[in-house]
Amino acid sequence: MGIRVLSYFLEVAREESITRAAKRLHISQPTLSKQLKDLESELGKKLFVRSSFSVHLTDEGMLLRKRAEDILDMVDKTAEEFKALGQVAGGNIHIGCAESEGIKHLARRIKAVQKQYPRIRVHLYSGDTDDLSERLDWGLLDFAVIAQAVDLSKYNYLKLPGTDTWGVVMRKDAPLAQKETVCVDDLLDSPLIVSRQGIREDMPKLFRERMDRLCIVATINLTYNGSVLAREGLGYVLTFDKLADTSEQSELCFRPLTPKLETNLFIIWKKYQVFTPAAEVLLNEMKESYAASQ
Repeated sequence: MGIRVLSYFLEVAREESITRAAKRLHISQPTLSKQLKDLESELGKKLFVRSSFSVHLTDEGMLLRKRAEDILDMVDKTAEEFKALGQVAGGNIHIGCAESEGIKHLARRIKAVQKQYPRIRVHLYSGDTDDLSERLDWGLLDFAVIAQAVDLSKYNYLKLPGTDTWGVVMRKDAPLAQKETVCVDDLLDSPLIVSRQGIREDMPKLFRERMDRLCIVATINLTYNGSVLAREGLGYVLTFDKLADTSEQSELCFRPLTPKLETNLFIIWKKYQVFTPAAEVLLNEMKESYAASQ
């Protein structure tokens, strides 16, 4: 299973047509069809459902598409890294980020680096810790910013300044909006909108033996989407402060939890990782700037 064959597979998946993909790839249709059949034989799985005018991915094909995209991204990133070796005039830095207002501290360090090296480009990828860790392990990211404890067996880390405050985003006319703070008991049996990571990591710590009294009506990956659900009256979003619009003009408000609950933000990277010159510059900038908060 070579890189070229994976790129052929992705082109067919995108075009949903062997004929159109062959034209874009500048190869004959019979050649492309044979490459795909050989790939299916190698994997022992059917990747496409073929009809007279189009092709569609099977479940196995959907899985391969995700893996192929990751593999080709990693190939491109590796080529970029070798091209950048020995020079710091420019280069690309790939960073995965959890949702947090604390990203502002990272943004300031990026700005400082780009002031000195204007040709350095930073590419951000948003996701939860599981997604970011997977992409970091695959080599698709140089760094990841997470909002939970660091796996010290796999990663080095720096703690970013400040903390995120937990609370609830809700409509201003919701019953709990009349309170200045919200306690755990207030949320029992209330319609909750929570992150999928939060169900695994944060909710058990908050609710302990009362987890069975939670009424989770929706799970989310991004707080913005959760705030839209809350604005439409679906429930209360358990999240960090300053991630949703709760301004005077908004229909939403934020109430912190009591007792106060805060979370630290960490930027992590793989142990024994070899950085590109651009990523090394950013790492040194962060180490110097965050030294006082470690």
